[in-house]
Amino acid sequence: MTIVQKIATWAIPLIFAITLHEVAHGWVASWFGDQTARLSGRLSLNPIHHIDPIGTIAVPLIIMMVSTNFIFGWAKPVPVDARNLRNPRRDMALVAMAGPLANLAMAFFWGAMTWFAYYLIDSGHGWVGVPLSYMGGAGMMINVVLGVLNLVPLPPLDGGRVLASLLPPRLAYQFSLIEPYGFIILVILLMTGVLSSIIGPAIFFILRLLSAIFAL
Repeated sequence: MTIVQKIATWAIPLIFAITLHEVAHGWVASWFGDQTARLSGRLSLNPIHHIDPIGTIAVPLIIMMVSTNFIFGWAKPVPVDARNLRNPRRDMALVAMAGPLANLAMAFFWGAMTWFAYYLIDSGHGWVGVPLSYMGGAGMMINVVLGVLNLVPLPPLDGGRVLASLLPPRLAYQFSLIEPYGFIILVILLMTGVLSSIIGPAIFFILRLLSAIFAL
């Protein structure tokens, strides 16, 4: 698959995966009383409001040029002010969980699209079904990877914020001190293969589950 074909296949699922991930954080925060994201115009489904030049464009392009079956990226984080939440510790955990759950919901959506693509192929409409099947497979992979990865209990990932909300206040503060080094730790875990051994089983389990549900 050429780089142009990769972009055509992966761009739409990736952009909406990271856009809806961030919007979900903002929607839940707004529900629990924090209107920061709404007032910042970040509850829009327009991807332009969420694009990060590095995480949304540069990093995915580099990965597509060197990898055949994996892609990753991120959008600009939606601003959330925990002081405005009705129950800051509890609500912040729910706000953090909203992003990964949105990705897992989108994975099911793309699973359904892949099933529909196979139906089109079997019906003699392969000119539509084949590219849609590739896009559906990419959508499932992107969203499952993003959903599972963000549940890793390491700040600034969503899983780290959930864990911080569950820990006693003093311990949560100590845990939050890791955040400035979180990305470096994540890269080290990725390069050493530790990260894949942690999240790989969950990713493949969910992908197999989707394949079984939609008979792919």
